[in-house]
Parts: sequence; structure tokens; C-alpha cells
Amino acid sequence: MFPHRREHRTRRTPLGALSLATVCALLALPVTPAAATTAGPGNPDTHCAGRALPRVPGAARQRADCLDELTTAGTVASGHTDPADYAGLTPKDLPTPTGVPGIQIDGYFPDTSTTNTNHGWHHDSQFVIRLPDHWNGGLVVAGTPGNREQYAGDRAIADWVLARGYAYAATDKGNTGTAFFRDGRRPGDAIAEWNTRLTQLTRAARAVVTRRYHRPPARTLATGLSNGGYLVRWQLEHHPELYDGGVDWEGTLWRADGPNPLTFLPAALCHYPDHAAGGPRAAEATAAMHRAGYPAGSEFLWPYHHQVYWDLTQRLYREELDPGYDGDTEAGTPYCAPGTPGCDADYAYPARPAAVHRAVARIALTGRIGKPLITLQGTLDVLLPISQDSDVYARMVHAAGRGSLLRYYRIEDGTHTDALADTFPDRLRPMVPCHRAAFTALERWIAGAGRPPADHTVARPPGATPATLLTSCPLGQPASGRP
Repeated sequence: MFPHRREHRTRRTPLGALSLATVCALLALPVTPAAATTAGPGNPDTHCAGRALPRVPGAARQRADCLDELTTAGTVASGHTDPADYAGLTPKDLPTPTGVPGIQIDGYFPDTSTTNTNHGWHHDSQFVIRLPDHWNGGLVVAGTPGNREQYAGDRAIADWVLARGYAYAATDKGNTGTAFFRDGRRPGDAIAEWNTRLTQLTRAARAVVTRRYHRPPARTLATGLSNGGYLVRWQLEHHPELYDGGVDWEGTLWRADGPNPLTFLPAALCHYPDHAAGGPRAAEATAAMHRAGYPAGSEFLWPYHHQVYWDLTQRLYREELDPGYDGDTEAGTPYCAPGTPGCDADYAYPARPAAVHRAVARIALTGRIGKPLITLQGTLDVLLPISQDSDVYARMVHAAGRGSLLRYYRIEDGTHTDALADTFPDRLRPMVPCHRAAFTALERWIAGAGRPPADHTVARPPGATPATLLTSCPLGQPASGRP
């Protein structure tokens, strides 16, 4: 889910696995004048010469630039991305592809919320669309993890798909930052808007691609991680007509009757302090954590998640869906002890009023996907424990009679935040190469070139080094024939 801690200022302070010094270094990267010109016939000497300026249907504002490099190898220096947006999401040694010239369109759709400060616009529902000169006929659309903004997927997803020739579009989901829950009038409105905004962007991006390349995309693929993965699931359930398939990278599971984050995060807040303190209560606290879904063997990750993720995530999402729990207090009391009035460590979702369950039902998933989906999640995910998330969603898809459209891969030693693989290289593996393997498997699947291998756990290769794990994630042999 990646809650994104930031104040209302131009630069954000993201949560992630990077140290404060590293994040500060990222924020200090120079923003030099763009190696770009405004696209359109007024600049005949550029590689965009003679190409009509694409207009984004429904956009209230847009700016198009012709760039020599659409990947972060160029957009960091040209100011066409924000490194703070993706800090902590990828391993430090992830290669950056180069050689992708094209057009970038930044803009926003009409909206009343103002948390996104990119470009000095102070306007939400911002988007980015990138159109490479050398197009492969496809379009990839993405929502962002946590409460981050539209550039959050640039390193993990955009760089790689752009280098493969895809057009790429991403949205900030319509609200950002740690006060996202203030958007909307009813509990659940802010999260419900995420789904609306990705649908809106997909339709607009398909129109832009058609105008830019004079033919519609041959395939439109949805992908995203964490909350972005939730959006993939929701889109394939509700708008399969817009997509040819999707890759869900550890998407958040919302179910009105649970499990959902509000059913397992309180257990971590309640029991982790006793686990960490040692003493006579530690063994039972550890067992309670395991019962809540936090897997045995993941204990080395618990201190970081206690410090960074569990408390903030519970309070923000509980405030969005159940603001009445703590009365007039906004988003609870950080790190409160059990027994404190309105403390999220004592939160019991099953006992909350029916109105709270109805709020979750508004954003809940059903499993009724209508296009091929590949889901992957790490076995050591301790923000969204796999037994409480993707294991359950896979069962939901099969129960809905859509199992033929799903492939589900449990990635041994993967966790929710890829930069943690740099901190624990002997215990964790990065998920990004597994996402890329799943993406290429989806391409073959929808092209009728062979079904992906059946659902299974992707074992960590014996003797694998951090370098090989960064570049390889064999999913197994594909099946023959069409889906």
C-alpha cells in the first residue's frame, strides 16, 4: 500500500527503504533546463517535426514536450519526473534503459482537491503520458502505489515498458499524500476515486495513442504495484472492455467481510511491541503475529515495518473508511498503547458498525475478472501478508468461475518494498524481475503464443547471487496452446 508521508510542499518526503541521507541525495539531484522542445509543427528541426500535438480528451490542462529521452536516464535531469516519487521502490542497482525519444504529456483532469504540487499546479488528478517515437503498438496504463503521485512507477515500470516500445500512461489516482482521506464527502470516496481516475486515464490515453500513431493500440495492458495492483484487479473486474490483460504486483485486497488491511494491521500494532520487548509475553506476542498472517521467518522485517508502515497505514486507511472510530481526532494517535481511547491498536473491524462495512464494500473486489490477469506477491510481504491478500484473491477468482483467466505466482523471499532487498541481500529477492517475467508471459498469453505456467511458488534459485536475482526470475515453462 506504501503510505506516502508528505506535507503540503513542493518536495515530498516518501516512505521507503532508503535512508534519510539517500532520500536527501535524491531530492538534491539537479533539475536543469529540459533537453526538450514543445512538440508540434512549430519546431521543424526536432524528431517530433510534422507530428500533430496530441490533445488529451477531458484534460483541464496539459503540457506536451518533445524529449530526447523518455526514461529516467533523461527525465531526471530534464525535470520530467520526480525522483522523490519513486524513492525506495526499486533496488539501487536496477539498470536504467536509454535511447527512447518521444513526446511526454503532463496535465490534469478537472478536480477539486489540491494535494499534488507537481509543476506548481496544486491540483490533483494529474497524469503523465509518454509516447515513444518507435512504437510497438501497445499501451501500458498504471495507477501508483500508496498515496504517491504519477511518477511513482517510472523506475519500476515505465522505464522498462518504454524501452520495449510501449506508450505509457500513469495517474496520481485523484488524491495524494497522508491527508488523502480528506478528499470526498463519504467514507471510501477517496479510494473509490482511484478507480474512476484510472478508467478515465485509460480512455483518454487510448484516444491520444490513436491520434499520435494514426491507429488504436493493438493491446492495452494494466499494471501496478500495491495500491496500483488493486487498481488492476478492479479494472479487470469492472471494465474488461478497456484492456487486454493485466499484471497485478501485490495488489491490496479489500473485502467487506475481510480479510483487508483493517483486519490484520491492528494485530501488528497490538502485539509487536511485546514481541520486540522480549520477556515473558514475547512468545505469545510472536505467535499472535503469526496467527494474524505475518509469516514465520519474516521477523527480521518487523522492526522496519513497525517504524515505517504499520502504524501510519492503519491510521490513514481507517480514517478514510471509519472516521468515527476516534471521534473528532483525525487519523488517530501515532503509536498509542492498547487501552488508550480510540487507539488503532485496539481496532476490531468485525465489531464495527454496518456503515463501516458498507464503506469497504464500495471499494471491494469480487474476483470476477474479465480479461487475463497475472498476480504475483512475495512470500515475505509483511505490509500485506500473502495469506491475507493474494492467496485469498486467487481463491476468489476461482470461486467466481474465472480461474482460467488467472495465473498466480508466489515469489519466494519477495517482500513488499524492493529496496529492502539491498538491505537484506541474503534473505530477500527483488520483485521487479518477476514483474517483468510476468509481463512478458502475459504478452505471450494474449497473443495466443502459449499459456503461462500453472499457479505455483517461484522458488529462490539455489546459490543465486544478488546480481542474478536482479536480472532473472524464471516463472517456469509455459503451457502449449491457447488460453
